[in-house]
Amino acid sequence: MSHPSKRKGNAFERELVKEAQGWGFSAQRAWGSNGRSLGMHDEVDLLIEDIKVQAKRRKTLPKYLKCEHTDIVCFREDRGETYTLLKHKDYLKLLKKIKG
Repeated sequence: MSHPSKRKGNAFERELVKEAQGWGFSAQRAWGSNGRSLGMHDEVDLLIEDIKVQAKRRKTLPKYLKCEHTDIVCFREDRGETYTLLKHKDYLKLLKKIKG
């Protein structure tokens, strides 16, 4: 039997795949959460269409990353790249608009 945190992560990856498929997208989880099984870098947990996804599930998120009253949150480390965080359902809506 696998470790509880591993089971939790696998369940989250399956949840993301199922949700994306529910929106009509092709989605596939990498076997063993290792992108090498898909011919990708080992950081890749799943693919939604041709988009590589690393899935992380935590008990709590920092309050500054939660976008309860905004559409997105942008953040970066000093001298680093900027990242944009948005709710997964909003991401899928945007992807649907782009893909048609």
